Amino acid sequence: MQVTGTEDVAAPIKHVFAELTAFDALERQAMRRGIDVRRQFRTAEPTIGDGWDATFRFRGKERTAKITLDACDAPNEVCFTGVSGGLETNTQVELVPLSPNRTRVNLVVKMNPKTLSARLLVQSFKLARSSINKRFKKRMTQFARDIENKVVKTA
Repeated sequence: MQVTGTEDVAAPIKHVFAELTAFDALERQAMRRGIDVRRQFRTAEPTIGDGWDATFRFRGKERTAKITLDACDAPNEVCFTGVSGGLETNTQVELVPLSPNRTRVNLVVKMNPKTLSARLLVQSFKLARSSINKRFKKRMTQFARDIENKVVKTA
């Protein structure tokens, strides 16, 4: 299954990339949502192959996930791989400059089930595709507005 989203942000590409790779802030956001995030890298910023271990509750069960940074081509692209049980995910975030102060964010999340239980989970996601796409779009829009608000405050 694949979920995609596109959002235009009224901010320069370098600023959008900096916000997208502000891993401290993203980790704090996850923790506010009840996700326990642990860094698995030694330096202040992750390098290719480094990542995070996350623990969270989903559908009444405690789950774990390992997220790895696969590619980072500043300021154009960031790619992650995630593994949780029998479900593998690939996330690609591509930034395209539309003008000096406008950037398009293209986000693609691919889910690849490896076990029967993961296949059942993905099948339930497919049945709820329209509501998932709406929530996905809403979160992308909110993330874009947050970035734009930060640009306005610093200008």
